[in-house]
Amino acid sequence: MNMKSTSKFISLILRHKPETIGISLDEHGWADVQELIEGINALGGHHLDRELLEEIVRTDEKGRYSFNEDHTLIRANQGHSVNVDVELEEKTPPAVLYHGTGEKYVPSIDE
Repeated sequence: MNMKSTSKFISLILRHKPETIGISLDEHGWADVQELIEGINALGGHHLDRELLEEIVRTDEKGRYSFNEDHTLIRANQGHSVNVDVELEEKTPPAVLYHGTGEKYVPSIDE
């Protein structure tokens, strides 16, 4: 598997289905890096080591992931369907807020 598909799989795990590889997220969405690597490799289909994981996080164009200070924990920064608090500062939105998307998605966004 290539880096892009591995990154998408990591996103699935860290945002939606950590149970896919038998791991859990803490209340702030953090997962143990070693458990993530071992879980992905045990499942098969993707190969992940620390070097590749560091590269995925460093080069991700959308900044999807972050490590804690000593790189022992990793989390997705947004877009979770599981209940986590990623500790973002709450801000008041401006009076007019724009969202760029395709027209076919407008009804679901309006909901």
